Amino acid sequence: DLLLSNSCIPFLGSTEGLDFRTLLLDEERGRLLIGAKDHIFLLNLVDVNKNVKKIYWPAAKEKVELCKLAGKDANTECANFIRVLQPYNRTHVYVCGTGAFHPLCGYIELG
Repeated sequence: DLLLSNSCIPFLGSTEGLDFRTLLLDEERGRLLIGAKDHIFLLNLVDVNKNVKKIYWPAAKEKVELCKLAGKDANTECANFIRVLQPYNRTHVYVCGTGAFHPLCGYIELG
């Protein structure tokens, strides 16, 4: 119904099944950050398909191999699933991912 009434704009940025899980709304700057499998997206709230920025942040290859050796599923468990998107200050966001069962965190400069 929303599509038929032109009441929404679907995000067309990925058809890869990236397992979107974490959202951070930045109303002040009109942006939405989305944490997914091996990716972080930065979207414009006015048009989510305009000027999409994407950070590719996979788990280290050796961590993925260890994960597979432990019997985990390579497609659904052995990746860097972004779980934390937290404002740190006016210019940075604190980000954490699963890192194929070896968690890792960092900071993203929003500039």
